[in-house]
Amino acid sequence: MSKVARFVIWICSKFTRNEIEHIINGLLDVLNNRNPEVKPKDDFKEKHPNYRAFSVDPLPPLSEPPQPKQSVHQKDYKELLQKHLSTYGKPLMPVKHRPNSTKIPSEVKCPLCNAPHDYIYYNDGNKRSQLKCKLCNHLFQLNQRFRKNDKSKYFCPYCHHALFKWKQRKEVTIYKCCNDNCPHRIQSLNKLNPSERLIQRKLSSQFKLCYQYREYHYKPNELQHSKPDKSNVDLTKIHNNPNILGLILTFYVSFAITARKTALILRSVFNINVSYQTVLNYAAAASFYCHSFNLKYKGTIDSISAGDEAYIKVLGKYHYVFFFISSKSLKITAYHVADNRGVQPAVTAMNEAIRTAKPQQKIILITDGNPSYPAGIHFINSISDINPSIEHHKVIGLQNLDKESEDFRPFKQLIERLNRTYKYHVKPSHGFNAVNGAVALTTLFVTHYNFLRPHMSLNYKTPVHLPELQNISTIQGKWTKILSLAA
Repeated sequence: MSKVARFVIWICSKFTRNEIEHIINGLLDVLNNRNPEVKPKDDFKEKHPNYRAFSVDPLPPLSEPPQPKQSVHQKDYKELLQKHLSTYGKPLMPVKHRPNSTKIPSEVKCPLCNAPHDYIYYNDGNKRSQLKCKLCNHLFQLNQRFRKNDKSKYFCPYCHHALFKWKQRKEVTIYKCCNDNCPHRIQSLNKLNPSERLIQRKLSSQFKLCYQYREYHYKPNELQHSKPDKSNVDLTKIHNNPNILGLILTFYVSFAITARKTALILRSVFNINVSYQTVLNYAAAASFYCHSFNLKYKGTIDSISAGDEAYIKVLGKYHYVFFFISSKSLKITAYHVADNRGVQPAVTAMNEAIRTAKPQQKIILITDGNPSYPAGIHFINSISDINPSIEHHKVIGLQNLDKESEDFRPFKQLIERLNRTYKYHVKPSHGFNAVNGAVALTTLFVTHYNFLRPHMSLNYKTPVHLPELQNISTIQGKWTKILSLAA
């Protein structure tokens, strides 16, 4: 009996018919790529772990070629002459040149023993480019063999060879090292297993071996943080008083209750007649002011921050919310909603996360293996002249298979716990009909998380402490006060 058949029998013995139908529906979602968090086992990927694996090299390129090391006179030609005299009993005579031969310029000296031109001769026949010292047998060039290429913009940090422009796109230019003897290429080649080496001989482009650098060309207006649109509802002219508005935000945001249930509770318990659409309109209008409030009162950040993306659905399609959280204060320092997990939204989120950093503050960002983060850090470091370079560490997978993941796993768990809290608050919405709705609820969630939600790890204090909220006991009163401060 096969392993699959035994597994089917085990499922039938442990679950009811309805439970098996739920299992089958869940497996169908995985097979149809409707659940991006769960992927089936990839046998080919396990046998070929480096096949078409996109990664960003951690070291940035060199903007200038390293200066050649100055030759150190390890020997003295006078001592060599004295040694030859004591050994052979006669002095070593200078080089005798033929009458019609090219003379060695008088300013030329041996770079190793500093011997004068009388002891130097051409060693490559008619080419007249290679010189040799008669005293120490050192070979050197009269002129530089390779001239500096002024067109080279970047140089490989491993072998110092000039990078050539490999691919040109609208948002990025990719530079590549063409040196086959580059230590980085040799190291990547040695990581391939026998099966991958067979593929590499036929399809070398299926493996990333050479050093690459991706230079992005983002404009400031392309890196704007996502923010809610200004609603047509004017909160200063609504028919209900501010206390009712605070009560609506308390149930809808803080207690993660749907808009319909919020309207039902207000109508059934408090005898406040509002519709669920009114709840959504008030929340959208409040989010516009809360966004500026979140950015203004965020405060400074800790030296270590963790980042990740959470999944949401907008019009049935997956979108991503980029979060960054400080390691000590546990406050959300950045939130950005995007329709992809590329470099541009990652740069936008990281820019906001480090915006309030102190001058010369050391910044360490902890993320997963998404290559958008190291590529975005290269871009930020290239345009930043104030703060020192951002240090980046990756935590891969669910198990600590490397030293880096083991050291920084606790910080990654912070952002994963934040993602679960966020999904709990957006789950009642069952997806969004517009991107602005997702941005609005995310903004209100950040306001609740940073300023209203007590955290057990902080002795039940909020991540961001505001003196204006200290003497207010009710959540709806605090929401009202936040809106008055944000207006």
